[in-house]
Amino acid sequence: MIWYKLFSKQKSFLLSILTLFLVSCNTSSYISGKLEGTTKEGVTIYLIKPNNLKEIAASYFGKVIDSALTDANGYFKFENTPKTTEPLLLELALKQSNKSPNYLNTYNPILSNYMPVLWQQGETIKVKTTTKNFQKNFIIENPSETNKALLKLRDINLKAYETYLYEKKWHLENGNQLLDKEHAVLQYQTALMNFANDTEHLMSALIALRWASPQNDYERIPEFLVSQCQKWNKIQPDHIWVKQLCEQSKPSKLPVLIGDEFPDVKLPTITKDTISLKNQLGKKITIVDLWASWCAPCRIENREILVPLWEAYHNQGLQIVAYALESSEKSWQAATDKDGAIRWLNVSELQGDNTSFLNKIRVQTIPANFILNDKGIVVAKNLHGEALKQWVKDYLEK
Repeated sequence: MIWYKLFSKQKSFLLSILTLFLVSCNTSSYISGKLEGTTKEGVTIYLIKPNNLKEIAASYFGKVIDSALTDANGYFKFENTPKTTEPLLLELALKQSNKSPNYLNTYNPILSNYMPVLWQQGETIKVKTTTKNFQKNFIIENPSETNKALLKLRDINLKAYETYLYEKKWHLENGNQLLDKEHAVLQYQTALMNFANDTEHLMSALIALRWASPQNDYERIPEFLVSQCQKWNKIQPDHIWVKQLCEQSKPSKLPVLIGDEFPDVKLPTITKDTISLKNQLGKKITIVDLWASWCAPCRIENREILVPLWEAYHNQGLQIVAYALESSEKSWQAATDKDGAIRWLNVSELQGDNTSFLNKIRVQTIPANFILNDKGIVVAKNLHGEALKQWVKDYLEK
């Protein structure tokens, strides 16, 4: 029995020594690659580590933890990868002339100079790409499942960008084209949101979330933010970036969501009365429209969309309550008269865009609208033009 105990201790000691030896001899843990399309050596590639959710795919925010120079054949290798057992999201970035080392081109994926990868100590990542289209042509040799997902996301992002945004020129002084641009942006974002909803890999979902809005502005797509929090809070609730995501998606930080009860507020009307919104709900639906006399697309929406809707469906249960972001009562009155908007309820606090109502519903961008059912629950929002006409028609005629 004594001999067995001594043997067991010796065996454990030998295994520990062997493990330390194998770890110390592991020199295969690195990130390397080849940069094609350059005829000179000494091109700099940076390795950048985002430290929080908002730093992912964000220009000038990530921390540069290493750099590598290409040799005469375009090969490079990072020597100072992080010493950690946790998987890390890192970004490889090609140095841009006269730019900070942590500059990332986040607005044009065709020309983007960086690519995110998931790395873990003990792994080897070998890549190949080009100088001109760094992200677009980025290849990972034998990628992990997460890196496969990141490459798939990259392809989806490129296709959506080329389809909806690339080389599009909108004349923004034209109200219709401003809404056209917003619609195109939403279609682009939808491709990324669909990927995030379907993927099983947290890091690729977070990249999709950040690519959907490099400005970190989710006012138009807050439901997506909330759904991602709900999804990943069930799967990886202890991950620090999931906690940051859920903090960002708290209802108090987002506009009123689809499915929420719209706040019941009392507001002054253009006829000097005060109304309770809840008491003015339509028998079937109510459009709460946010507009201003100085907002070109809002004015077009009044004349070309809301007036025809009112004429066609008011007697079938449609109500419109238009909240104007105005400081001048005279301008407000003139615009409602000219557009024919005097047909429906018009309200305003006449304090511009800094009002208790806007703060309550947490909206900063117009044109905007909320569509409520007869109970005051938000059933749709931010529909404009023909999409709004069709939605109302379908809802009331179903």
